[in-house]
Amino acid sequence: MAFDTIAAISTFPGEAGIGIVRISGDDALEIISKIFKPYKAKDIKKVKSHTLHYGHIVDPETQEIYDEVLVSIMKKPNTYTREDIVEINCHGGIVITSKILELVLKQGARLAEPGEFTKRAFLNGRIDLSQAEAVIDIITAKTMLANKYAQKQLAGYVGSRIKEMKDKIMGLLVHLLALIDFPEEDVEELERKEMLETAKEIVEDIDKLIVSSESGRIIREGLKTAIIGKPNVGKSSLLNALLKENRAIVTDIPGTTRDIIEEYINVKGIPIKLIDTAGIRDTDELVEKIGVERSKEVLAEADLILFVLDASRELSEEDYQIFDILTEKNIIFVLNKIDLPKKIDESKLKSLIKDGIIIEVSTVERIGLEKLENAIYDLVFRGDINLREEEIIINSRHKEALINAKKYMESCVKAIEMGYSEDLITIDLNAALDQLGKITGETATEDLINEIFERFCVGK
Repeated sequence: MAFDTIAAISTFPGEAGIGIVRISGDDALEIISKIFKPYKAKDIKKVKSHTLHYGHIVDPETQEIYDEVLVSIMKKPNTYTREDIVEINCHGGIVITSKILELVLKQGARLAEPGEFTKRAFLNGRIDLSQAEAVIDIITAKTMLANKYAQKQLAGYVGSRIKEMKDKIMGLLVHLLALIDFPEEDVEELERKEMLETAKEIVEDIDKLIVSSESGRIIREGLKTAIIGKPNVGKSSLLNALLKENRAIVTDIPGTTRDIIEEYINVKGIPIKLIDTAGIRDTDELVEKIGVERSKEVLAEADLILFVLDASRELSEEDYQIFDILTEKNIIFVLNKIDLPKKIDESKLKSLIKDGIIIEVSTVERIGLEKLENAIYDLVFRGDINLREEEIIINSRHKEALINAKKYMESCVKAIEMGYSEDLITIDLNAALDQLGKITGETATEDLINEIFERFCVGK
């Protein structure tokens, strides 16, 4: 597939030791030959692929030296985009990288759009669409575990699983189409029972990936964990203790936190999105009232709730009011201030929460924090995440396509069970194939492809 030549700065804008200007396309070697003066005289267009060359970037019109650089030459097809690629490794900084890019564009390159290098890799067949999306996940990964799954996706894990399911569906289609096209020929017919078993197997394969997608979402986006409780029980202190820094303002004055504070922590590789909320209580103070309403909204959307109670006080009416609005979600009851004399009636508390998890902590003395982190991990993943890591899909777009594919395959199962004609069964099979193809890109629309790559940064 032929494209024009594109260029962009591929490193973060700002002061840095190194900056990279990337060029990709048929004219990449011609462009670099005009502006690069090697230390040792050579025809840069004829050097071996995947080699590094020292020299200077020079303005061909004025002969002004822009920078001392290393130039990487990578010739098609064994490159990221399957086109000729040149990378100019210059000194970092907004001024010099911008000037070199400007010089490259003057020689005929076009400024790359967001994600266009990776888009070309996809359009030129080097990677499928799920692998392209993995590039974003690697860049935005908040923990090494999230990076690990994104790397697996980039290596083609998702595409290979989808291909296995598509091959099974194609096997059914081939036999069914043969029966439709050659009804009088001696064509071996699949027994209805065998067809039904295969269709059910495909439904199970799809369902495994759908079920695991929730774990995948948490690993990719973070577990939304709301810290709630009445004012002055130590919610902000708990946030600071878990973060190991003073992120939230802490005072003895009730109602200090008026707005939502969000920060991430890493618990055994799982990104936890901690959300410190305003203390929930009845109040006539306008700003605090707005904060309380926002706290209730966060409570409704959270994956996990840390309900903080003051162990040095008895349960109050405000505590009971929060109990009344709790939803049936994962909840850990955090008894804070255990460094002080304990006054809370634990028998009353246990009668309210039944089999709920209670963790005692002191944010001042940093007691119980590791136990709390372990409880978060165990509660969400039941301690068996490693047993299911081979099945994790970490992209919500994939999940939607899988749900649709499962729907069509379940319809196919019913059609086989009801003894419907072969041509009706093929309709569902083709629809399922179309949905699975959206994941890897074979049947993705141009609008969808553009939407995905628009989320990339320029230069990737």
